[in-house]
Amino acid sequence: MGVMIVTGGGRGIGAAIARLAGGRGYKVAVNYRQAQDRAEAVAQEIRAGGGTAVAIQGDIGREADQRALFEATDRALGPVTALVNNAGMGIRKPVAETPQAEVETQFATNIVGLIGCCREAVRRMSTARGGQGGVIVNISSAAARHGGLPEDCVYTATKGAVDAFTLALAREVARQGIRVCSVRPGLTETEIFGDEAARAEIAERAKQLVPLGRIGQPEEVAAMVLWLCSAEASYVTGFACDVTGGR
Repeated sequence: MGVMIVTGGGRGIGAAIARLAGGRGYKVAVNYRQAQDRAEAVAQEIRAGGGTAVAIQGDIGREADQRALFEATDRALGPVTALVNNAGMGIRKPVAETPQAEVETQFATNIVGLIGCCREAVRRMSTARGGQGGVIVNISSAAARHGGLPEDCVYTATKGAVDAFTLALAREVARQGIRVCSVRPGLTETEIFGDEAARAEIAERAKQLVPLGRIGQPEEVAAMVLWLCSAEASYVTGFACDVTGGR
């Protein structure tokens, strides 16, 4: 099937993507920044199901870690054929109360690091560079389209940048055997919304905001990502796909 790197693959949507990819035959590199135990658990789950997976540490906001992630994957699994840029962060705070350092931190992970990982992937995938082609899926957010929840302005801006970069890169590398798309999850049950009480509040809010009347599950986002990586999506690139329950 190929080799997939999932950044931020130790929890939430990233973990769901890694598990599904492993179950469908990908060799999976589960990237993590700090939560080694969770990433190792995801990799072990894939191996227990008969798949191949390794957990690889790296802060994708740092250029040296981007290179190290791909080099470690090369050694352990082979050249990457599918990259899922899932790692992301959000600091919910009014703009008037957000110091520049927190703005830079969010952009460093959500867009600068994403671009860096795409650079490393293109260097390996591009048929113009001797590669066999591949697929890149960037995890954006429906917030890029509708503005997000209150106090999500900076996070929303980073995801708008993800969508713009995805379209531009898709056009740049289309003749190099690489497809590039983004997936925009809506309200999804993950830890990004905080503790259990906060997630319950978001789930309740979803009943009013989402036409399907419920919050999404990470596995539903993962299914779209794996479809985009498959041969069934061979004529799809430069596409931003909503997984939002109709919102």
